[in-house]
Amino acid sequence: MPLLNRPLNLSSNLSRPAAEPEIEVVHSTSPIIRQSPNISPPASVSGRRAGFLPICANASCGAGWLRLWRSRSTPVFESGWSCSAECTRALVAAALQRERDGRGAGAPRAAGLESHRHRIPLGLAMLEQGWITSEQLRRALAAQKVAGQGRLGVWLRGQGVDESLITRALGLQWSCPVLTVDPVEVLGLTALIPRLFVDAFGALPLRVAADRILYLGFEDRLDPGLALALERITGLRVESGLVDESRFRMAHGRALDGAYPSAELVEASSEMALATVFARRIERTRPVDARLVRVHDCLWLRMWLRPQPGAVPALAEVTDVIASLGH
Repeated sequence: MPLLNRPLNLSSNLSRPAAEPEIEVVHSTSPIIRQSPNISPPASVSGRRAGFLPICANASCGAGWLRLWRSRSTPVFESGWSCSAECTRALVAAALQRERDGRGAGAPRAAGLESHRHRIPLGLAMLEQGWITSEQLRRALAAQKVAGQGRLGVWLRGQGVDESLITRALGLQWSCPVLTVDPVEVLGLTALIPRLFVDAFGALPLRVAADRILYLGFEDRLDPGLALALERITGLRVESGLVDESRFRMAHGRALDGAYPSAELVEASSEMALATVFARRIERTRPVDARLVRVHDCLWLRMWLRPQPGAVPALAEVTDVIASLGH
C-alpha cells in the first residue's frame, strides 16, 4: 500500500513524452522538516569538464557544453551538472532504475541485514544471562497469551524486570549497542532525516561524532534499510543501536514536534511519471547538489540549495521530495 496519496496537476516547461504521466501530490510543507546529504556532502561540485567548461553528466547528451545560455553551476544531480531539462530527466530516470534494481551503494549489505534470521528469543536470552527467573518468564508469557497482544518485554516489566535489562537483551538479539539519548541534542539533528521517516519508521538521530559518524536510535528493533539510506544521503557512517523504551518515547515525541526543512509528498502512477516530477523539482530548485535514494517503498530526493560546510545542514539550506509509486 503506498505511503502517500491525493491528486495533483503539475505543469512545467520540462519536456516529456507525448502522454502526460499522472502525478499526485499528497502533501507539501515548508520549514516543518529537517534533513542532510547523500554519499559525500556537496561542499564542492564535481563533474565532467572540457577544459574549464563543465560537460553535461548525461552520457547521451548531444549538446555537450554548447548551451551557452545555460548556467554552468546548477542544477547538479548526484554531483553531475545537466545542460538541459531533458538531460536532468534522463539522469533522474537512470537513478530511479538503479534504486528499483537494488544497485544503490550498499544495497546488498542492507538486504542481508534486513533478513537478520535466527535471533535468540528475548526470554531465552534473558534467562541465559540470569536477568530473569524461569517463573518470571512463565508468568510474562502467560499474560501475553491471555492479552493476545503486546511485546514480551512489556509483560516482563509487569513482572518487575528492569527496563535497562530488557533493552540489553534486545541489543544481544540484534547484535547492536544500547545507546543513550539526549532529547535536546536530538532536536539539533532533525535536519538529517525527514519527519515522515522519524514518525513512520521510529528512528531518532542521536548524535554526530567528529563529523563522521551518525548514531541512530531505535526503540525495539533496527531498520538497516533506513540506516543505509541515511549513509548514502549524509555521507556519514551510520551506527544503529537501541534506546530504553521510556527514554526513546520521550525523545521521539519531542522530535516529532521539532522543526524540519520543507518537504513535498508525491505519489506517481509510474516510474516515468516519477522521473518527470523529480526532474521538474530539480529544474525549479536548481540545487548545488541533489541525491536520490530508496527507503523501503519510498523514494527520497534531497536537494541542497547551497554548499554545506558541516555534517548537519542548516534548516533552510535543504529541501526534500518524498515519493511513492501507485499500484
